[in-house]
Amino acid sequence: MKHVRITSRLVALVVVVLVGAGACAFDPQSGGSGGGGAAPAGAAEQATGVSDTPGPDQHGRPAPAAPTATRKPTPKPTRTTTTKPTPSTGTPAVAGCPQGQHQRAVEAYLARLGGFGAVTVDGRQSAADCAAIKKFQKRYGIRPVEGRAGPTTFDVAQRLATTDPARCKAGTGTTFCVDLTRQTVWALRGGKVIMAPTVTRTGMSGYRTPAGTYAVNYRNPKEWSDPYEVWLPYWQHFTQGMGFHETTTYLHDKSIGSHGCVNLLHADAVRMWELGTVGTRVVLIGRRPGT
Repeated sequence: MKHVRITSRLVALVVVVLVGAGACAFDPQSGGSGGGGAAPAGAAEQATGVSDTPGPDQHGRPAPAAPTATRKPTPKPTRTTTTKPTPSTGTPAVAGCPQGQHQRAVEAYLARLGGFGAVTVDGRQSAADCAAIKKFQKRYGIRPVEGRAGPTTFDVAQRLATTDPARCKAGTGTTFCVDLTRQTVWALRGGKVIMAPTVTRTGMSGYRTPAGTYAVNYRNPKEWSDPYEVWLPYWQHFTQGMGFHETTTYLHDKSIGSHGCVNLLHADAVRMWELGTVGTRVVLIGRRPGT
């Protein structure tokens, strides 16, 4: 019998403990009180600033309700719009064109060359400058065509703008002229320029294209190179297996070169094919740097 009473008391104690634990559990949906039970310690301080619920006053009247805390609305962050600088120069893009580190120099060279549109030589990118630089890049096969005055655009513009066609000692007929130092080529007829200077790439180190005066002695619109197993479009041979032809690689990659031939862009190879014949005079001056 005693054993039964002890067991009953233990069960009652467990029930009391469990009910009490459930009543004190925090119910986030009731604002901090679980089903009318007490809130966790410290919850009242956080909400109202008082530590206990006040009782009735000395006349038995209920105490006024504790003030409730008011929260100021959190101000919404404001957005500011900024122009992203270009990674290379820190200057903002204009009309979709990034500004390169050689802006002013390229503007000056394009103004000297002419034919690419109006440019303002002030070192600041503009919509007109952008259009002119893009036109220049497209004409001379510079990639990407984005209007940025970068190192390749600067290099090509400088070489073309400083080429002097009069240095080529032309005859009375058609003459193909190559400035090996500046890596440019042009055509004269009767002393007059009939094809303006354009870009080329000649023999690399170990395969130097020699300076001198020669003549075209063989032509083929699509020549096959046996030793190098590659097509040579618009082939015009002038000496020792060397000739003019369209290149099959990126012309502005200066780390490579030809095996002595004069590499040309497609449009320039076609134009020189139209101008040349067997017997056309070829004059090469200077020397490619590094060869």
